[in-house]
Amino acid sequence: MDPLPEDALELDRQVCFALAVASRGVIGVYRSILEPLGLTHPQYLVMLALWGDAPLRFRELADTLRLDPATLSPIVKRLEQSGLIERAPVEGDERTFALSPTAQGWELRERALAVPPAVIERLGMPVERLMALRDELAEVIAAVDRAGA
Repeated sequence: MDPLPEDALELDRQVCFALAVASRGVIGVYRSILEPLGLTHPQYLVMLALWGDAPLRFRELADTLRLDPATLSPIVKRLEQSGLIERAPVEGDERTFALSPTAQGWELRERALAVPPAVIERLGMPVERLMALRDELAEVIAAVDRAGA
C-alpha cells in the first residue's frame, strides 16, 4: 500500500467531500426540472423504478433504490396520495403489497421523457462524459458493497 501524502486530510482531497458536493449540486439541477412535474427527486427515482419494472413489491423497490423501508414509506405514501401509484395485495402474502403506476402515473412518464435532456443541457457536459461518470460511480458503489459498508 502506498504511503499517504502529508496533506491526506485536506478537504479537497476527500472523495466523500467531492461526492457530497456533486450529489447536492446535481440533485439541485433535477429539483428545478422536476418541480413542474410535481415530483421531488426521491419521488422521481421511485417512478423511474416503477416505470422500468412494475409491479414491484415494496421490499423490492426499497432494495432497488437502496433505501431503508422507513425512508421509502413516506415517499410511497405521497405518490399514492397524488394518484401516481397504487398498491395491490400480493396473493399468498398478506404482509406485503406490490406497487405500480396508475394511469396518471404512466401519463407522467411521457412528460418525464424531457427530464434527462434538460439535465444534460443544464450541466453543459457531453453525454459521453456523464455516462462515463455514471459507470465510474457504479464501480464505486460495487466497491462499497464489497467492503460491506
